Amino acid sequence: MAKFGKRTRAAREAVAGKENLSVEEAVALVKANASAKFDETVEIAMNLGVDPRHADQMVRGVVGLPNGTGKTVRVAVFARGPKADEAQAAGADIVGAEDLMETIQGGTIEFDRCIATPDMMPVVGRLGKILGPRNLMPNPKVGTVTMDVKAAVEAAKGGEVQFKAEKAGVVHAGVGKASFDEAKLAENVRAFVGAVAKAKPTGAKGTYLKKIAISSTMGPGVSIDVANASGE
Repeated sequence: MAKFGKRTRAAREAVAGKENLSVEEAVALVKANASAKFDETVEIAMNLGVDPRHADQMVRGVVGLPNGTGKTVRVAVFARGPKADEAQAAGADIVGAEDLMETIQGGTIEFDRCIATPDMMPVVGRLGKILGPRNLMPNPKVGTVTMDVKAAVEAAKGGEVQFKAEKAGVVHAGVGKASFDEAKLAENVRAFVGAVAKAKPTGAKGTYLKKIAISSTMGPGVSIDVANASGE
């Protein structure tokens, strides 16, 4: 049986028996238990009634969190000429074409979001096996294949979060930092849940939003009442 430290035991005891809370109650509890020496990320996990192996049940999308993520997002852009200049002016961390492709093929991935202009996709396509599993492949459905690289870079830097259902139908993401005040965290949580709810695929049958929980990086999970979070 695993042994936990005093801080972990105290955090687990604090949430024991507390389930299906309102968003505000859950946020308050998570903040109270975020006692690490660094500013912990507040993470959300949603269990969905889908099987992503079926194309008509895949859930993916993007949401701009009203209060940002509190995280510095490193952005890479595949572009040439004026569009490359536009990306750099917008604050992209890395801009390139074949040279960037070769860097990534060499094992160096120093970015959290990848954006590409449509004409660069033949180049980016060669990186599918590297970027795909990391959920970094540019995709027009989430606005990362676009001619408007300025807007895409600014959105990525400004707190936009991508989400995608994993094999078990779970979606997870960071929705802020433990240092955020409770109202801002709650607003971010509701915005994320709302975006996932709107992304319900055509093939989803039965209950779509099954379970929702939030936690801090080092803290235990706290379950949220689905109806409260989604406004049902």
